[in-house]
Amino acid sequence: MSSTAADVVRLLTVRGETLAVAESLTGGMVASAITSVPGASKAFRGSVTAYATELKREILGVDASLLAARGAVDAQVATQMAAGARKFLGADWGIATTGVAGPDAQDGQPVGTVFVAVDGPPRAAHGSAGGGKVEALRLNGDRAEIRMESVRSVLALLLGELAGEQTGNERAQDTERNGGF
Repeated sequence: MSSTAADVVRLLTVRGETLAVAESLTGGMVASAITSVPGASKAFRGSVTAYATELKREILGVDASLLAARGAVDAQVATQMAAGARKFLGADWGIATTGVAGPDAQDGQPVGTVFVAVDGPPRAAHGSAGGGKVEALRLNGDRAEIRMESVRSVLALLLGELAGEQTGNERAQDTERNGGF
């Protein structure tokens, strides 16, 4: 169990929000990291491992013309995967991974090219639409290392979004619940 996954589950639980995951290159590793946390069932809705490109379109709703033009390893594809998982699984938050772990390049992208994305709820307090955030990564290492770093990166991206949205009152409640001062 990673401390980042534990922090994600803790914040989602405190907020009463849920998470859905869409994975490609990580093949279920993100969902595994989340579900390794005791109490994850309070926040985790489920995951879609859409390894095949057509599943990204058929299940997650990724635009077919985008996939045809750019392939599955693309920032917009990652964003649409996160939004699609969120919608399909009925969650407040969606996260996604897509990329090339190797050993060969894919869709014209070199090994180590990864995109991680998060899609969240509308931000009522700020009067703005929620929407998503995506990060492009260029990772080094072997297949296992690239996949592990992709998991770490998508969880860190989500944690940053969750922590950035907490109000002072939510932080105080969380601290009280976890024995802090």
